[in-house]
Amino acid sequence: MYLPEPHNDFIFSVLAEELGFIGCAVVIILFAIFIWRGLLVAMKAPDMFGSLVAVGITSLVGLQAIMNIAVVTSSMPSTGITLPFFSYGGTSLAILLGAVRYIIEYIKVM
Repeated sequence: MYLPEPHNDFIFSVLAEELGFIGCAVVIILFAIFIWRGLLVAMKAPDMFGSLVAVGITSLVGLQAIMNIAVVTSSMPSTGITLPFFSYGGTSLAILLGAVRYIIEYIKVM
């Protein structure tokens, strides 16, 4: 299969080609750890607003990762959603890093 723009939406397929099954499994495990830690932060947040923001940002990153991996593995039609923290594009990365920075402020609670 030829990918005309592999660095955009199909970066997971390039990752799979270069790193194999073990690399893909490590990336999926890292996303699972991110989701788990985000939910722990949400449960231990000092107020309802912090809890809802942590759940929202965590679910945004988690669903985006799940949908991108599903598109790359042909489990669902192409949607144009990037893989968080991996895909090419400065705006997506900047917004996600800013959102994660906000969650990190609540990690101090733990």
